[in-house]
Order: sequence, then structure tokens, then C-alpha cells
Amino acid sequence: MNNGRIIGIVLIGGAVVVCLLGAAVTVVPMISGDLSPAAMVLGLAVAGIVALPLVAIGVFMIVRGGQEAKTDVQAAKQRRLLDMVSSKGEVSMNDAAVELQIPRAELKDWIYRLVGLGVFSGYINWDDGVLYSAQASQLRDLTNCKKCGGEVKLAGKGVVKCPYCGTEYFLD
Repeated sequence: MNNGRIIGIVLIGGAVVVCLLGAAVTVVPMISGDLSPAAMVLGLAVAGIVALPLVAIGVFMIVRGGQEAKTDVQAAKQRRLLDMVSSKGEVSMNDAAVELQIPRAELKDWIYRLVGLGVFSGYINWDDGVLYSAQASQLRDLTNCKKCGGEVKLAGKGVVKCPYCGTEYFLD
């Protein structure tokens, strides 16, 4: 459980305590005859007004904590992908998708995102489905495809592509 969720739960618990204290302070004197019903309603309303923002902020923190937890899980999986490729030198896209338990299309998006962040350099042939790790310095002066020997062309920011076999090279 992350901090956002814990804070949210504590705030909602605080709101419950405020409501219980408000009820105790107003209901008990009313039962004993020391407080009018109108004063009791006013006391409960004040307790509710104090508790309502605590509940709202608590719910917000719980929802946000859930979103952060999902982001943390995704970031951990992306780190695992980087570790897999860098330690093995090459990884099958199918193996990576199975190990990370994500669809292949999402894996492709992650690869482009990691390239955009500048944390991955290497190349991939989408037809073969194999992701290769390589030093960016080896790829900067690349003019011909390592797979088919065709001339590579700039395909986007940090991406060079072979128009013949479809291999994409990712530069830092």
C-alpha cells in the first residue's frame, strides 16, 4: 500500500471520529435534557461540515494512490524489460510479452517510450520479433542495416529505420 492510500484512509478515519465525537457531545446531553433538539441538530451539522472535507480529501487520496500504484507497477515492468535486454543482449518480443504479462502492442509502445526517454538504445526487427541491445555509440554512425545491408534512413527522433527489412534502430 502506498502513502497516498494510507493518508486517505487516515483522513476518512478522522472524519468518522469527528462525527462520533459530534454525536457524543450532542446526543448525550440531549437525552439527559441539558440540550434542546435544535442545538443537537446544529451540533451534528457542524460535525458533518468538519468531517465532509476530510472524507472528500481522503477519497481523493485513495483514488490517486491507486493510480500511482498502477504507474509504479508499469515502471517496474519497464525496468525489467530494460534489464532483460541489457543482460541478455537480445530478447524475443513474444518472450518479453509473456514474462511481463502484457500484450505485444503495449510492449511496442513501451519500447518507443523508453527510446523517447533516452534510456534505451538498440534495434529491433518487427518481422523477426527480436529486440537487441546496443551501445548508442555503435549506432550513431550506422549507415547500413545490420540485418540486410540496406541503407538506413531517419524515421523519427532517435529512430533510424531500414526501408527494406523494417529493422528499427533506437539511438539515445
